[in-house]
Amino acid sequence: MKLIAVRHGSAILSGDFGQQPLNVGEVALLGANVPCGAEPEGQVTTTTVHLDPDYAIDSFYWQHTGVLLDRFEAQDVAATVFTEPVQVLHIGEHQLEQLGPWLDELVELSGTKNPSESFARMQALWFLIADVIRPFLKTVPVAEVLAQSGTRRPRALGNRRLAAPVRVEVLRVRDALHSDIARRWLLDDLAEIAHLSPKQLARVFSLAYGRTPHRYLVRLRAEAMARLLREENLTVESAARRVGWARNHATEIFTRLVGVTPGHYRLYTDSRAPLWEAVRTYLVRPVRHNPRTGTKHDHAKRTTTGRAAASPRPARGRSRR
Repeated sequence: MKLIAVRHGSAILSGDFGQQPLNVGEVALLGANVPCGAEPEGQVTTTTVHLDPDYAIDSFYWQHTGVLLDRFEAQDVAATVFTEPVQVLHIGEHQLEQLGPWLDELVELSGTKNPSESFARMQALWFLIADVIRPFLKTVPVAEVLAQSGTRRPRALGNRRLAAPVRVEVLRVRDALHSDIARRWLLDDLAEIAHLSPKQLARVFSLAYGRTPHRYLVRLRAEAMARLLREENLTVESAARRVGWARNHATEIFTRLVGVTPGHYRLYTDSRAPLWEAVRTYLVRPVRHNPRTGTKHDHAKRTTTGRAAASPRPARGRSRR
């Protein structure tokens, strides 16, 4: 996902959505995997913030945790709440001046060699920016989306994050899952352990842990597989078998939950360099010089640390994004 703030000048955004003029005092919000080109009109200066989709979904889930069952549902609901792949927000030059210092500081921090030291500050800056642009977003209310889905919501869902004791039946099921994650657990087997009906077990377990027993087990297996790839010299296929998955199934689920394939994850952890350096080398492309126009195209940095990075993007003449 990208947020492009026009600091000076104007440009034309183009893509499958058509063309959108972008002037000073406006912010463009692009969804994940939306192809987009930009043609500056004269001289234009922009700042682009790259936001990891998983980070955005996590934030959306915690914002609406009182009504959403888990992150899987959050992803489906968010796709309906934010219906437009591209939005141009007319926040005005006054609001843009307020964002300016935060954007500049975010640019500076995203270029540091050790971003973990500035993690908290980067999060604070991003939430300050998000708070300013939020009133200008075009969205469908979450309550309306959930009402249209027809899914019955547990009454106690809004209170599940309070410090209430977890039912002993749920603890029995949790301990059983942890004791043998490779077993092919059926809901009926778990319900027998808890002395509850399968339907009631799914309800009380979801209230306690925010996900069904099956999805809880999937997370356990993904975490265990990542640990095996980090700490033991195992092939991807061997690690998958140890947690109860076939290789193809493991690759699909691991990639969805972790963000990279098991093979890439294993390569990162095999490297002697820190994981951040490996990821940054893989994602960051250098500045290129166009000898025909005499302009430089700055490919903005993307980072997994903090999940938000920014870069100033001055441009003159014609450039494509």
